[in-house]
Amino acid sequence: MGKLDGKIVWVTGAGTGIGEGAAMALAAEGATLVLTGRRTAPLKEVAGRIAEAGGTAHVKAGDMTDAAAVQGIADWIKKKFKRLDIFVANAGINILDRSWDKISPEGIDTVLHGNLDSVFYGAIAVLPMMRKQQDGQIIVTASMAGRWVGLMSGPAYVAAKHGVVAACHTINMQECINGIRCTAVLPGEVATPILDKRPVPVSADDRAKMAQKEDVGDLIRYIACLPKHVVINEVMICPTWNRGYVAALQKAGV
Repeated sequence: MGKLDGKIVWVTGAGTGIGEGAAMALAAEGATLVLTGRRTAPLKEVAGRIAEAGGTAHVKAGDMTDAAAVQGIADWIKKKFKRLDIFVANAGINILDRSWDKISPEGIDTVLHGNLDSVFYGAIAVLPMMRKQQDGQIIVTASMAGRWVGLMSGPAYVAAKHGVVAACHTINMQECINGIRCTAVLPGEVATPILDKRPVPVSADDRAKMAQKEDVGDLIRYIACLPKHVVINEVMICPTWNRGYVAALQKAGV
């Protein structure tokens, strides 16, 4: 018996990275998964592995920056399952040309739509179901860039993730009376495909020292299994070998 037996869980950005890790961990706890992402092939691959392990996953490809598409998937979930217990808003993106001297209007739109608008579209699509149930969890993949201002992730990404963290707290402020909980998960560096969008390439050795998708997926599983009467509003998860800390030590000559 898994702690999430009978629960319906929608995971976005589920084909790779943290979304993949979360989907696998939640399925292992007995949840029925709805997997969303822009590309069908990776979603089917994840769904296949879940099925091989004895779980159930449905593939509903879609663009989380398209409000109508997001609402359409939520409507499908409502029609098929009559409920949604957990929404993992994980879809996100960054760009190579991210600094103030390189970023374009198109790049700004890509980052803000992909990281901030997508969370809002997902939240307003699932909240009516959760209010009716008087129960539900929203778990959002934010970033350490959503709490600390820095240049590495780029100004648009930092602004978007700060907005995501703020949005999560406002959900708790308004929806706590409806039994709805929202958690902002703030990972540090995680070895996922988004690293390929870094202007400075990240070595295989550095990636091996980072947090892995399974680590963050297990944290999301833990949050999802919490009892209804508690919420983790915000949580950080970082690699022990923190490259920011190490650089600061080297600069200080420690």
